[in-house]
Amino acid sequence: MEGFDATPVLDALGDGGAAALAGLLTGAIFGVSAQRSRFCLRAACVEFARGQVGERLSVWFLCFATAMIWTHAFDLLGWADIHASRILTGAGSLSGAIVGGALVGWGMVLSRGCPGRLLVLASTGNLRSLLTGLVFVVAAQMAYHGALAPLRQDIALWWTTGTSNVDLALVSGLGRWTGLVLGVAFTALALWSAARNRVSARTLWFGSGVGFSVGAGWLLTAQLSRAAFEPIPVESIAFSGPSAETLMALLFTGEWADFGVGLVAGVVLGAGIAARAAGEWRFEGFDGAPAMRRHIAGAVLMGFGAMLAGGCSIGAGVTGASTLALSMWVALTAMWVAAIATEWALDRPGAAPVAAQ
Repeated sequence: MEGFDATPVLDALGDGGAAALAGLLTGAIFGVSAQRSRFCLRAACVEFARGQVGERLSVWFLCFATAMIWTHAFDLLGWADIHASRILTGAGSLSGAIVGGALVGWGMVLSRGCPGRLLVLASTGNLRSLLTGLVFVVAAQMAYHGALAPLRQDIALWWTTGTSNVDLALVSGLGRWTGLVLGVAFTALALWSAARNRVSARTLWFGSGVGFSVGAGWLLTAQLSRAAFEPIPVESIAFSGPSAETLMALLFTGEWADFGVGLVAGVVLGAGIAARAAGEWRFEGFDGAPAMRRHIAGAVLMGFGAMLAGGCSIGAGVTGASTLALSMWVALTAMWVAAIATEWALDRPGAAPVAAQ
């Protein structure tokens, strides 16, 4: 099965324009779904650290499960070859995953939001998330091309998987069905947790939409890659690299014909429109200087950590992990462990319920 014919879109918009449109559509689905479901890895980790299995954890499990199911369903149908993605074809850095994942987990608790959540909140008028997100992008760019790049490269080379990443599907014994089996297992866990906490059907619907947007990104880029004259990378949702690309396009290059730039624009539009429609668009700022310092420190940690780990809480923790690449699962585990440990250190037992952002 070949999926849909992307040739008319490529003929009309060109390869770059078609990739940007794919990013815009993927980002819009993510933006609307994440805004309405309040999806955030940081909030899920905080709930778990406080001994709660509540709504935010249920939403994260469901997003992760549906991302896994859609990604591997499209792969099994032959519509999206995830094994052509750089996540699996390139070498995986286990040292980068451990150190970078830990920095992302630490940083997102300090800044009260994972990178994807910060972008969504900034799109709804939250000025503290806007500033924190901009610092995150600058730190990510410094880690990729700037002053922090040599340090990132040194740490990444400490421990690698060799010439290509390790595909956990190949060592699981289930082969290409591993992703679907895991997706169903996480879905059962998510629905059990949601029923226990009486999570609304609307929240679950939008939570699953976040996962679907990951699968949609793989599907759209894979179909464009097959029909395009110039190579179009097979990829899906991530925010560290695309956010840096968008900032550079705004300041210097003016190059908009790119999946990542379209993705960021789609998230901003989708989340902003969803917030406006729900009456939730409003300006918010910092509560004081200590809060600002904490948010900025967290953003710097996340920016460097995301580039080191191969992605942020979405790029590595959901999109990357959905491919069953070993380094991405190591990074996701490091994010969880570090976030929980940071929450324990900052908020002792008896703390107030998880703050909604």
